[in-house]
Amino acid sequence: MIPTTMSAMILTGHGGLDRYEWREDWPVPSPAPGEVLLKVGACGMNNTDVNTRSGWYSKAVTDRTTGEGFETVNEEDPSWGGAPLAFPRIQGADVCGSIVAVGEAVDAARIGERVITDNWLRDPDDLTNKATTGYFGSERDGGFAQYCTIPARNALAVQSDLSDAELATFSCSYSTAEGMLTRAQVTEKDTVLVPGASGGVGGALVQLAKRRGARVIAMASEAKHADVVRFGPDRILSRAPDDLRAALGDEQITVVADIVGGPYWPKLIDVLDRGGRYTCSGAIAGPMVELDLRTLYLRDLTFTGSTVIDLDVMPNLVGYIEAGEIKPALAATYPLAQLREAQTAFIEKRHTGNIVVIP
Repeated sequence: MIPTTMSAMILTGHGGLDRYEWREDWPVPSPAPGEVLLKVGACGMNNTDVNTRSGWYSKAVTDRTTGEGFETVNEEDPSWGGAPLAFPRIQGADVCGSIVAVGEAVDAARIGERVITDNWLRDPDDLTNKATTGYFGSERDGGFAQYCTIPARNALAVQSDLSDAELATFSCSYSTAEGMLTRAQVTEKDTVLVPGASGGVGGALVQLAKRRGARVIAMASEAKHADVVRFGPDRILSRAPDDLRAALGDEQITVVADIVGGPYWPKLIDVLDRGGRYTCSGAIAGPMVELDLRTLYLRDLTFTGSTVIDLDVMPNLVGYIEAGEIKPALAATYPLAQLREAQTAFIEKRHTGNIVVIP
């Protein structure tokens, strides 16, 4: 039996953690044509949740991600896509759950499937058009609730012995990482440098680059090195060596896969080999960086931004999961009602891997 109301964490607007409101009487959504209703088993956390809530995506903000609400946020561009959001909104993109109902034109045989979510909401008539793409938990309600709806094509069946919480670590972090590596065309010929390797995306970058056969050098605080070892890097450096070139020795860095940015950024660019590639999908240490354009063009570097992933990234990830080729990095779980505490821990970055909430 599907109830008519549910518990959910509601975001009421941009700002601090006080903009979340816990409700136990929120209406359970009904699947529209082409959609499915999921009973949420677990939902992972990601930087988009924090950045959207705080308004960090606005061009008015130049500081690093802190999780605090910013005093000045443009009304017209506070979301990842540069457009206003409608409130109230249920965030949470990285759902593992089961299909309990289907909308019109969806095969009822799918009821009972265990799924994880492909979070990119695409125009069904133009699937590759990035300009018309939205994000689950941003442009529509997501999984910080007991139930959620999503287009049927975005609910990917998965066969795995992993727990719901473990499976909920994959959708955002690992698809972001695989999207970056795909955009940078990483192969077994590359040596990839990964700043911030203890985070959800960073750890995924290490695993997925190794899966491609690349040599991987991780960067993380020394207190987290023992945890980062489990991701399988070939070497681990400190988080921000004073002399990065000296720390690397004879390593020839062909790819930097970065979600950190910030004031250390020029040192990352300076160690790229001639013809090297820089790929980016975040800037948690700050979005404003300095670039000597002579470094870019005289060394034949290629820069790629990576946000909207290619169509085959999530199906490929499901295949990697089912084949046991990648492992979850579950740092902690919290009850959904404690989302504020969970997000505080997520922002403090003392953990290694991903944090997940359980309805």
